[in-house]
Amino acid sequence: MDLDEQKITSFQTKILNFYKQQGRDLPWRNTSNPYYIHLSEIMLQQTQVSRVINYYQKFIKNFPDLKSLSKAPRYTLLSNWQGLGYNNRVIRLQESAKLILEKYDGKYPQDQKELQSLPGVGSYTSGAILSFAFNITSKVVDTNIRRILIHELNLDETTSIKELEEIAYQVTPSGKAKEWNNALMDYGALELTAKKAKIKPTTKQSKFIGSTRWVRSQIVKQLLEQHEINIKDLETRFHEYNIKEILEKMQKDQLIKIKNNKVYIFEN
Repeated sequence: MDLDEQKITSFQTKILNFYKQQGRDLPWRNTSNPYYIHLSEIMLQQTQVSRVINYYQKFIKNFPDLKSLSKAPRYTLLSNWQGLGYNNRVIRLQESAKLILEKYDGKYPQDQKELQSLPGVGSYTSGAILSFAFNITSKVVDTNIRRILIHELNLDETTSIKELEEIAYQVTPSGKAKEWNNALMDYGALELTAKKAKIKPTTKQSKFIGSTRWVRSQIVKQLLEQHEINIKDLETRFHEYNIKEILEKMQKDQLIKIKNNKVYIFEN
């Protein structure tokens, strides 16, 4: 989609001026380390910024580089992640660390398609890593950026993500990918909120309490406290859920192992 140059310039000026006046000082913005950027983006998936800050700082203190992360025992890894939810995220992060060390000699590839070959890294996360770690203009569109582009550029709400990615690439100021995308994040979080813009997201986050995700989190929490659980005890505690199916999925995801009708944290 071709946009009017004057419209693009006006849009850029508005967003960058807002950022200069009201931009947030967040710990992952004070680094260009791609591992730290990657970690922050994974933590920020469906988790509020205020909750992520302390977890992020603790995590990089305990796992300061890819090597330390790759060698971390699963129990230690999950203990450091406990409370953030979506435990699969940290498992995939560790798998990514191992792959980067083995395939890329410990250096993050600076190509969006190659980044998307890493476990748990999709279109948005790959673009974010390129933008925030390497200041490379890329196709970065999350819920906030989608809302901003539609609202500020008067686009139809049915505009596809693929089209929005092309537009996002087109409107990024030359040489300012990192600053620009940080500015968009803050504008969406602080100024053009979902409530204010009245633009519906493409997906809706499901209820956590009472969901199978909640059951999985409770199982991991209990395992971190007592190291093993009898399956019959889980069936009694969560009698309204299909515990067998949940445990099979958790085992497939390498969160747990099952032996002699007991559940343990997976040993990597």
